[in-house]
Amino acid sequence: MTKNVGNANNQASDERVVVQTLAWSDGGLELIDQRVLPQRFTTIRCNSAAAVAEAIRTMVVRGAPAIGCAAAFGIALEARRQCTQNPIAFASALEAAFALLAASRPTAVNLFWALERMRDELARCKSMSATDAASRLVAAAHAIYRADIAANKAMGHAGAALVPDGARIMTHCNAGALATAGHGTALGVVRSARDQGKSVSVIANETRPFLQGARLTAWEMVQERIPVTLVTDNMAAHLMKTGQVDLVIVGADRIAANGDTANKIGTYGLAVLAAHHRLPFYVAAPLSTIDRGTPDGNGIPIEERHGDEVTGYGATRWAPQGVATRNPAFDVTPAALITALITEKGVLERPDEAGISALF
Repeated sequence: MTKNVGNANNQASDERVVVQTLAWSDGGLELIDQRVLPQRFTTIRCNSAAAVAEAIRTMVVRGAPAIGCAAAFGIALEARRQCTQNPIAFASALEAAFALLAASRPTAVNLFWALERMRDELARCKSMSATDAASRLVAAAHAIYRADIAANKAMGHAGAALVPDGARIMTHCNAGALATAGHGTALGVVRSARDQGKSVSVIANETRPFLQGARLTAWEMVQERIPVTLVTDNMAAHLMKTGQVDLVIVGADRIAANGDTANKIGTYGLAVLAAHHRLPFYVAAPLSTIDRGTPDGNGIPIEERHGDEVTGYGATRWAPQGVATRNPAFDVTPAALITALITEKGVLERPDEAGISALF
């Protein structure tokens, strides 16, 4: 079910829109439909694991931490739907829900991290009735949601210390409240620096081809009254060379055991540019984004999305029919290019396997 709650641009000019990406309401999960921002502020209600999986797959909800939270609530929703079934049917239905959600998107490790925690909780409910197990799973999903907000705020506090007063901060894609349960990762650092009284501004790369920077990051910053300048992705080098960028902060979808980091396509190039211009390049991500089972970035699966995202946007097409496309949604930045990793446990300078292991 979709609920249109107004024109986001008009609301932004009059009053702030509350950015609550996920909300548990009357036994269902409401998600901000991020496909239609900033033109419309619309929510979609999910009542099953299948609906949540579809929302993740179609990018109604996106951003690694938000995907993880949504998946956890997807399991909780399915448990509530199936709690009148006999134990065998209940277990079978939940197993199908786990598989469906795990297949929704491949790169963001928070998805699999959250599902594993929900599976662990389910295992602790073996001696319970299906109704009681469903209640426990709902509580577990809420705990994951609350923990994400707490982690983001701790991350923001730690990262704000790296942000000088007056900093002009470049970011890529959207790593704000829309990508998490709340506050944000990279933009959480920006918010926390602002809340500490620092004068900061954001340079938002538009983030081709899905335009998360233009549509989502810019919108969030307008809501927060944080000065933001939108630029196309290919302007980054010029702005750095001419001294108009002080540092770069991005989020992450998966971090390998050695610190190699997968984030939205274009991040790797930005890191190379930052290194050449001797600018700090920070990655902000919770520990749930670290995949210690993947030794380095070569093992991170890279999602390839449909070519229609490259040949046009929405109803507008600008490429000729029949042209071949490539659309990898992520790239991997080597750890050697990362100045520091900002987590809820603090700041890890020059991340490597030993330093990341110590965080746990």
